[in-house]
Amino acid sequence: MKSFKLWLEFEEVDPGNWDIENEFTNIQIILEDGRRYALNVWTFRFFETSIQLKRETGENLNGLYQTPPDLFVKELTRDCIEKTISDLLEKGELEDQLNESIVVNE
Repeated sequence: MKSFKLWLEFEEVDPGNWDIENEFTNIQIILEDGRRYALNVWTFRFFETSIQLKRETGENLNGLYQTPPDLFVKELTRDCIEKTISDLLEKGELEDQLNESIVVNE
């Protein structure tokens, strides 16, 4: 299993004030070999919330479509995200499992 470090926006910006089941966040993943990834992560429930917000604001043709995040998870907790990233890394490289835009080029 590859080891990694996680930076989670919800732990840094407003700890304890996140709706873990209906929210979105940014995360960074740093692998032990120095590779870095940046992802936008939504909960499953936030997908519906995003549609409703777009309908209300008129964006995306009144919610007709959504531009998806890099990853969906059940909840925004360190435990859930760590398990998810570990599972993805077991399957292969993150850019192959998700998409190449998550790679941070330095």
